[in-house]
Amino acid sequence: MAATLDLLCAGAAQGLVTSLQARFLAETGAGLGGRFGAVGAMKEALEAGEACDVMVVTDTMVNALIAAGALRAGSNAPLGRVRTGVAMRRGASLPQVSTAQALRDTLLAADAVYFPDAQRSTAGIHFASVLRQLGIHDELAPRFRNFPNGATAMRELAAATSANPIGCTQVTEIRYTQGVELVALLPAEFELATLYTAAVAQRAAAPELAARFIALLTGAQTLTLRTEAGFEA
Repeated sequence: MAATLDLLCAGAAQGLVTSLQARFLAETGAGLGGRFGAVGAMKEALEAGEACDVMVVTDTMVNALIAAGALRAGSNAPLGRVRTGVAMRRGASLPQVSTAQALRDTLLAADAVYFPDAQRSTAGIHFASVLRQLGIHDELAPRFRNFPNGATAMRELAAATSANPIGCTQVTEIRYTQGVELVALLPAEFELATLYTAAVAQRAAAPELAARFIALLTGAQTLTLRTEAGFEA
């Protein structure tokens, strides 16, 4: 049995996966390795030949990779949907973001805007589109603070020293980051709910162990943990 199971995992699921490390080790004797990041970066890593037993990315990407022969057909299982929300440093006065106008005003009042990679991450691509729809993308561009994934963006937001920073990423990444809190989901017209799915890589060194981890990650025994993390059915 492999000593370490290699994962290529979307940042949205990082907190959940990390919380299961000790349990999986106790049950199987195997640790969890690999890396987390924007889904586009995970796809690039898989295609470049990086070690991978389990991949956790968007359901759309999983299906495409199964069709391409990179992931094993029939091995895929959904974790749940994750919504995208607005974040502030913990303890800050929470602004109003429930409407497009309120969100626009709040963003314009911020002195720094933290969010993940606008080219390769699910939340970053979407949030950049929202800023364009609001007509404030170019005006806010000098205040952008972009990072490879939402978890890093939220850690940097928590450590920010400016007077009025704000952030946007997926709810799971906000909830698992100390020092930040969820203000609210994006307004209904900008809502993004992304379904994440896990699957066994075609070249997995330990396919049976990979399937066992996916069963733990997506099964009924961890439903409460997924729900608390921000995954929805």
